[in-house]
Amino acid sequence: MDNIAGSKSSLTWAVHISVALLVALWLFPTVGLFVSSFRTADQISSSGWWASMFAAEQNEVYRTADPDGTRVADGDMFVVSGNIFEAGLEGRSISRWGTSSRDVSAYAVGETADMGDGETMVLEADGSYEWRGTDDQISGRGQRIFATVTAPPDFTTENYETVLLSGNNTDNMAKAFYSTLTVTIPATIIPIVIAAFAAYALAWMDFPGRALLIACVVGLLVVPLQLALIPLLKLHLGIGIGKGYLGVWLAHTGFGLPLAIYLLRNYMVGLPRDIIENAKVDGATDFQIFTKIILPLSFPALASFAIFQFLWTWNDLLVARVFLIDSSGTTTVMTSQIVELLGTRGGNWEILATAAFVSIAVPLVVFFAMQRYLVRGLLAGSVK
Repeated sequence: MDNIAGSKSSLTWAVHISVALLVALWLFPTVGLFVSSFRTADQISSSGWWASMFAAEQNEVYRTADPDGTRVADGDMFVVSGNIFEAGLEGRSISRWGTSSRDVSAYAVGETADMGDGETMVLEADGSYEWRGTDDQISGRGQRIFATVTAPPDFTTENYETVLLSGNNTDNMAKAFYSTLTVTIPATIIPIVIAAFAAYALAWMDFPGRALLIACVVGLLVVPLQLALIPLLKLHLGIGIGKGYLGVWLAHTGFGLPLAIYLLRNYMVGLPRDIIENAKVDGATDFQIFTKIILPLSFPALASFAIFQFLWTWNDLLVARVFLIDSSGTTTVMTSQIVELLGTRGGNWEILATAAFVSIAVPLVVFFAMQRYLVRGLLAGSVK
């Protein structure tokens, strides 16, 4: 009975579990990157992103107010009082503290720390302190305090301000963002336009050598990208294109055309022949058939390739490094900018997380907006 047509397979639950696991494997790192982009460096180093919604305990270093101008005489002694928590740090609580990095939890809150020669300090759980000592002791800079602090969940947009609005060229990804758009949009549109014309000709127009051209297109699918980089760069330099936007557009177009022609041709071959023959009987030209019939019916395949080409071009580093090099940084793409951040800000995980999420945000929007056409376009020509 299990093999009767129309009945559900006993392995349906296994398929559902597998799909759920695949979705989780993709979703968890993305969510983690998004949450980390709103956290501070101390929070990232002290706990994982999954604990960001809960209070976290971490060791932090504070300094009291400078004694000059803030100390108050109390007999033969002087007293400096205040709160180590600045504005915006409300809600934090101290459990242990110390005055030396060798023992950061030497004292409990409310306990008096004896720092020698009558100098003492008391720190409360809410961050209020009282530092007492002689004239020589209560002078110069404020006293360092190492505290074990329980901090409530805290999120900030300063990471995005640093990445997108910083005046430092190393940290500023705003120019890289617009440079990437300048590279990606034309490099996606140009091969689609060329491939659509070529695919129609290979699918519905009879001319000598058509089968040989189709074989060449299939053969170009297996040509390694790295094999053509240096010869193509020499060609660009020889004809005067050089390293710039035009060169990288043409490079992405050349590398993307074989797959585009292959996908679109397979899809167009599967379109109903009667529609095209009726249009020719009615006197329609090939250009009219292409623009009025073929293109509207081929939208799923066009959208499918557009997703692939956009994602590949947006995330590209190799082609941009070869064909788009500018020492001024005005034409640096986001992938190259992140590599620079890894070298100059390797310890600033909050900056790296923010830069990485900015770089994947646009591809995510494009993919989710057009993903319903992806499967239809990939299956083009597979079933007759």
